[in-house]
Amino acid sequence: FQLVSLLLIGIAAWGIGFGLISSFRVVGVAIAVGIFLFLIALVGLIGAVKHHQVLLFFYMIILLLVFIVQFSVSCACLALNKEQQSQLLEVGWNNTNSARTDIERNLNCCGFRVFDLNETCSSDCFRSRQCQPCAPIIEEYSGMVLRFVGGIGLFFSFTEILGVWLTYRYRNQKDPRANPSAFL
Repeated sequence: FQLVSLLLIGIAAWGIGFGLISSFRVVGVAIAVGIFLFLIALVGLIGAVKHHQVLLFFYMIILLLVFIVQFSVSCACLALNKEQQSQLLEVGWNNTNSARTDIERNLNCCGFRVFDLNETCSSDCFRSRQCQPCAPIIEEYSGMVLRFVGGIGLFFSFTEILGVWLTYRYRNQKDPRANPSAFL
């Protein structure tokens, strides 16, 4: 769990450091989720080391909620067909300017479905007026990315449910270092 959170924070920082992502919201959300997961993992670790039942219960409930959200999102990523992916991409394209600018600059394309000379574009190909529309390029990669994200999400969601089960199973055990006559 800590590895996943640190990986999430590192990838967000790497993306902004190399200029791949300029949207502060995307990076901010990724870093916030990474910090949240790190803190929850720390709560579980402290609860396990100290045999603290309340911390372990809190960890178990939060981990179960994270499992439900992650499993749902992973299944949704794997269940989208090409038409749904295309609609989702078009809605995202129409509702954000910073992502549109990043996509046009990084993929060297202009416009979503049609290249319009009257619109502004931050791509290098705009100067030569021979740009491709971005939709075919994005759609080529979106299916592969959604399958990858869905598969990784399913893998980690099953490790989370294993963590919930282990926490539930061992939460009420006595601390071997405690006084033998003490109650849990």
